[in-house]
Amino acid sequence: MHNVLTLRWQKIAGLLAALLCLAAFVFSSIVFGVADISLRTIIESFVAFNGSQEHLIIQTARWPRALIAAAVGAALAVAGMLMQGITRNPLASPSLFGINAGAAFFIVAGVAFFGASGLSTMATLAFIGAACTAAVVYILGSIGTDGLTPLKITLAGAALTSFFSSLSLGLLLTGGQTFDQVLIWFVGSVSGRDIHIFNAAAPFMGVALLGAIVLSRHMNVLALGDDIAAGLGQKTAYIKLAAAIIIVLLAGGSVSMAGPIAFIGIIVPHLTRYLVGNDYRWCIPYCILLGSNLLLAADIGSRFISYPKELPVGVMTAIIGIPFFVYIARKGGKA
Repeated sequence: MHNVLTLRWQKIAGLLAALLCLAAFVFSSIVFGVADISLRTIIESFVAFNGSQEHLIIQTARWPRALIAAAVGAALAVAGMLMQGITRNPLASPSLFGINAGAAFFIVAGVAFFGASGLSTMATLAFIGAACTAAVVYILGSIGTDGLTPLKITLAGAALTSFFSSLSLGLLLTGGQTFDQVLIWFVGSVSGRDIHIFNAAAPFMGVALLGAIVLSRHMNVLALGDDIAAGLGQKTAYIKLAAAIIIVLLAGGSVSMAGPIAFIGIIVPHLTRYLVGNDYRWCIPYCILLGSNLLLAADIGSRFISYPKELPVGVMTAIIGIPFFVYIARKGGKA
């Protein structure tokens, strides 16, 4: 009993430490940039905004950027955790299963063919694209007498990722206006966003994150296997459907804010399980905080690699994620 209580307090301490790190990264994201702004000016921009250039930089650029990076990191991490849980595939994530690419393609196609514009329209297109892609990946991964398998769903996701990415690039290259309007989404970046982008998608993502926390207890039962879960009285089909809806909301909202950012949904779930085990009641909160921390850290680092120019944060996550992906793939292959 003593060991159980000690372990629980250790996990709580870990959450508090991650929360403190999140506050530090948000603060750093606001402080560091090309323009050198004093701490006093930053505080004044929140408590006594006067419309000066420094205050505008803080309130219209750096503060929304920090919020969006934190929200997108949390959403992608939780989506990856749920995807790995319901597919039992350690490589599952919104980026590798085509969901991010599908959401981005729907935004590109909406602008190219229908002249779509406006933040709410972009967010709606992203959600529709994420849902359609998730459904197609599931159908393709379930074809055959052996039903849904980790290998088939991974191949289906990789194929759709390549398919939608190619279509999106083709549309971008054939339409100059389209290229200008949606490039900021396609490259995967949190810079140049304003608070309205965050406000358009954050309510959906917030509901999805709360839903993931509520669903965590059922995911623990589902992790025992479909047969055992059904024997314990769980409606496995409804749990998987609820998880799929949450994944679509999280992935679609992330793409509508920042474009298709890769590898957060792979790295953070594995790191979380290493720290706290397989209990989703702990994994989901840890994913929220660690995902936010990782993307914020990557965004801050992207500002200084080629200073004073900035790299898109999607490039930074790829630099971090590719070696990790290779490691997980080799580890899974040996297993």
